[in-house]
Amino acid sequence: MMPAERAALQDAPPHRGALPISAPQLRGAAKVRTAGIAGVGAALPPERITSGQIAQRLQLSDGWIERRTGISERRRVSAEEGVAELAIRAGAAALEDARLEASKVDLVLVATLAADDVTPGCAPLVAEALRCTSAAAVDIGAACTGSLAAIALGSAWIESGRAHNVLVIGSEVLSRFTNHDDRRTAPLFGDGAGALVISSSAKGAIGPILLYSDGSAASMIRARKESGLLEVEGHETFLRAIAELHSATNAVLSQAGLSLSEVDLFVYHQANGRILKALADRLGLARDRVFDCIADTGNTSAASLPIALERARRLRVLRPGMLVVLGALGAGLTWGAAIVQWEL
Repeated sequence: MMPAERAALQDAPPHRGALPISAPQLRGAAKVRTAGIAGVGAALPPERITSGQIAQRLQLSDGWIERRTGISERRRVSAEEGVAELAIRAGAAALEDARLEASKVDLVLVATLAADDVTPGCAPLVAEALRCTSAAAVDIGAACTGSLAAIALGSAWIESGRAHNVLVIGSEVLSRFTNHDDRRTAPLFGDGAGALVISSSAKGAIGPILLYSDGSAASMIRARKESGLLEVEGHETFLRAIAELHSATNAVLSQAGLSLSEVDLFVYHQANGRILKALADRLGLARDRVFDCIADTGNTSAASLPIALERARRLRVLRPGMLVVLGALGAGLTWGAAIVQWEL
């Protein structure tokens, strides 16, 4: 691409319905592919743990957990289930929704805090179980930002011509890494998986994605090797999440040349109901424009974004033609935001 052509593209004003997609141009390439979401799926374990049960164990008053977190219940796996099993179920549901044969998947990305074993990773096992016989398979370790990072990587593969179809899965079994006697973390976390099919043949489009990190704040959310249990500095994380998601949302909208009023729905990582409400207030949004499904799932880390998208679509809160902002913040610290033109 000549400098004048590049300048013309950069100066062209973006507009709704044609999100600005950035991807490398190879000499001789006819056009840059556009990645879009072609299918969604979710898998939640059947066992429900209520906030009342946890409150009783922690000797907390009735309603304390709901007021502090917005969570009424969360799911928990059985002893026989694991990250891979949940990922397989969610991935199969997303492939079915996209009407895509598993053999046509080029890349399987599984975002998770911890696979069932130290090695192998989860992604190759999931690819094998789903019969994605032609797919590369990679685990993504970006904590609660994992699915967003996987969407960014999968989209880049499609835009650059390295893939046509990518299966993105977020799967977590956080109950195995939770100190159930710690009131700071025991009420928060749940188990579950969600999945997205990203495809060059999708009707919608994935627009700008911005990802950030700050390793100097790594101690705010961590699980030490010695204990293997999640530790969260609640108040500090609360403040940082609101600040960074507010900033990332405005930054990605600015990059796309869009305003807050042009977005139909904001779907953020379901970390804590109070964070979602505070973020809506900070952005000046009506509460119904920020999707909230944390009440009966809890914080499912990397799984929460695809689970939320599946739920929003099933409830008809998310409909074809909508412009959506995605956002997440997690351990690392890592965080980011993305814009999606939804056409499912």
